[in-house]
Amino acid sequence: MATLQGGLLEPDLGVPEPDHGVLEPDLGVLSPALLAQLRDFKVQSRIANEKYLRTHKEVELLISSFFREMLLKRPENILEFAADYFTDPRLPRKIHMQLIKDKNVV
Repeated sequence: MATLQGGLLEPDLGVPEPDHGVLEPDLGVLSPALLAQLRDFKVQSRIANEKYLRTHKEVELLISSFFREMLLKRPENILEFAADYFTDPRLPRKIHMQLIKDKNVV
């Protein structure tokens, strides 16, 4: 039977999930001051990430073009497809040309 894991439908193969040593955060062990510091850090990280992504349009183009190709071709082996896609020597030129095209449209 398939189960919903992290927003994705995954088959239940009867194999336990590997323990990667990552535990869920236990917010009860943090003091109020540390919780406030953690919240501030998360907010500042999100702001910094948003600024970075807004100034690097090529990131959006890389991701959206990868998803478009993947959904059009629907490869059986997505990892192999991704490796081929992101190591394609023509990719930087394709992204550069798309940036120029998008700039001319605006």
